[in-house]
Amino acid sequence: MFPGLGGRTRWSIWLESWFVRRNHGAAAPVINGICATSVTTHGYQCQEHEVKTEDGYILNMQRIPEGRAGGSGGGKKQQPVLIQHGVLVDGMTWLLNSPAQNLPMILADNGFDVWIANTRGTGFCRQHVSLDPAHPQFWDWSWDELVTYDLPAVFESVFNHTGQKIHYIGHSLGTLIGLASFSEGHQVDKLKSAAFLSPIAYLSHMKTALGVLAARAFVGEITTMFGIAEFNPKGQEASVFLKALCDYPGVDCYDLVSAITGKNCCLNASTVDLFLQNEPQSTATKNMVHLAQTVRDGVIKKFDYGRPDYNLMHYGEGRPPVYNISNIPRDLPIFVSYGGQDALSEV
Repeated sequence: MFPGLGGRTRWSIWLESWFVRRNHGAAAPVINGICATSVTTHGYQCQEHEVKTEDGYILNMQRIPEGRAGGSGGGKKQQPVLIQHGVLVDGMTWLLNSPAQNLPMILADNGFDVWIANTRGTGFCRQHVSLDPAHPQFWDWSWDELVTYDLPAVFESVFNHTGQKIHYIGHSLGTLIGLASFSEGHQVDKLKSAAFLSPIAYLSHMKTALGVLAARAFVGEITTMFGIAEFNPKGQEASVFLKALCDYPGVDCYDLVSAITGKNCCLNASTVDLFLQNEPQSTATKNMVHLAQTVRDGVIKKFDYGRPDYNLMHYGEGRPPVYNISNIPRDLPIFVSYGGQDALSEV
């Protein structure tokens, strides 16, 4: 779930940040930006790019055009790779470890032109042409909009800058929106290959106690009792929500990551403090509800508005349409990787 963490640690630190400190605002981004804070400090070139989606969100991307040694080797044009993070984090999560241990810099050092995506609502993507993050309408989206608007916008930007087909790497939610988007025919003409890390799709396979319980709670619309459109993991409402879940029998939140993903031998304790400075990030409550619906139904489909007439208004039919994964071209090279003991990600 969190690619920058790896060595065993007690996640009571994170619980303390929720239950004691109770930061009521959104996770504060690093002021200088991701490039200045986490890339150029290691001797790599890095560019900040802005992308506007069709529905008006302004997204931030980072580009690492070459490795630390510079040059592309024999004048050869470097192939673009687009990296998409998962839920409740942003592009910074790829860069928490040293250059020898983080994917963007490893790829850059091996001759790739690396682009790091950040989805709407995260620390560097809280802008819109007309909406303010304080307004509920800013948060009226689920991963459907990431499929329909965010991913096409960043693909188009990378393709326009490089003129080449793109290798796509998605992690967790980044795999789901990739699968759904490619099944709809988006980006396929600009896609060279896809790699899915800790993939999630048919979430009914999930075994983690906290994840299943949270999904039931979101589907039961417990969050609407709080009247919140933004799901901010560091906010008071989310703290109350999580604490209520942690009180259930069989849910051990003393080690929070294990409660979410299953037991993990290899979390890196030295990275935890750095992770907590930037993550977790906000997302839309509607997005969390949509993920919960996927857990409940075991089907990859569009957001269910709960009533046939509401679905009819949005989709022209009483039930939300299904994303047909079999539509993805059979000749597209796809790499899938997940941990054998990952209780959250079993495709």
